[in-house]
Amino acid sequence: MDLALYLAQQLVNAVTLGSVYALSAIGLSLVYGVLRLINFAHGDLLALGAYAALALLAAPRLPLGAALLLPVALVGAVGLAVERVAYRPIRRAPEVNALIVSLALSVIVQNLLVMTLTAQPRPFHLPPQLAGLLLLGGVVVSRMALFTTALAVGLMTALHLMIRRTRVGTAIRATAEDRDAAELMGIPTDRVIGFTFALGAALGGFAGVMLGGQYGRIDPFMGFLPGLKAFVAAVLGGLGSVPGAILGGYLLGFGEILFVGLLPPALSGYRDAFVFTLLILILLLRPQGVLAGR
Repeated sequence: MDLALYLAQQLVNAVTLGSVYALSAIGLSLVYGVLRLINFAHGDLLALGAYAALALLAAPRLPLGAALLLPVALVGAVGLAVERVAYRPIRRAPEVNALIVSLALSVIVQNLLVMTLTAQPRPFHLPPQLAGLLLLGGVVVSRMALFTTALAVGLMTALHLMIRRTRVGTAIRATAEDRDAAELMGIPTDRVIGFTFALGAALGGFAGVMLGGQYGRIDPFMGFLPGLKAFVAAVLGGLGSVPGAILGGYLLGFGEILFVGLLPPALSGYRDAFVFTLLILILLLRPQGVLAGR
């Protein structure tokens, strides 16, 4: 493979990985924007989405669209329930309380998955419509990668329009700006926060389905590292900023793939060290992120 084709291949890989990180980072940023909460259980929602999709894709006579959308809706409902049961009662408590609750929820979800489904990794079989490879101008692209990128871009565009041009989006932005003032203006902030939690969880669940399809296997701990990387992406773009989360996700995807693709193979095992070194540098040099406040 010549250099141009090699770079094009790495570009495709980076866009695919960046799409997964961006969707997951948006969910984190949305929740942080309205509650100032870093939800460390967010990564486990990816695992829930992947397991739900695995079960539904195997269901006979269920259309492909339903098998992909129902897990997303299910994870969104879980996010709404978690907000009602675990976060709402401590909303006025110090921020560290919510942080500890999120860590506890992460452990609970992982242990529930292990107890009910075992810790054994499972193959994630794709339906025929999404399986297989395509050769585009000499670049090998999987159908799942094309599906992932196209749907992620569509979802991000729809989300941006929703936040900027709808009443719900205005309510979310008002709640994120000043919750007390939003309540005085008649905005039902409890419902807005619940909706935002459900939306962020659903995006995380969708990222989990994409991740399972990309790697072909899932396990109860599969969301831990991608969840942390989504946090890095959100910090890189600016916590609380949806455009920043998108930018951070793609920058992280490109950085990670270039690190693996362009450096000697002996260094590729240090990709995660690269990601968290990047986090330290961001916090030292530009802690507010690239697009903070937008």
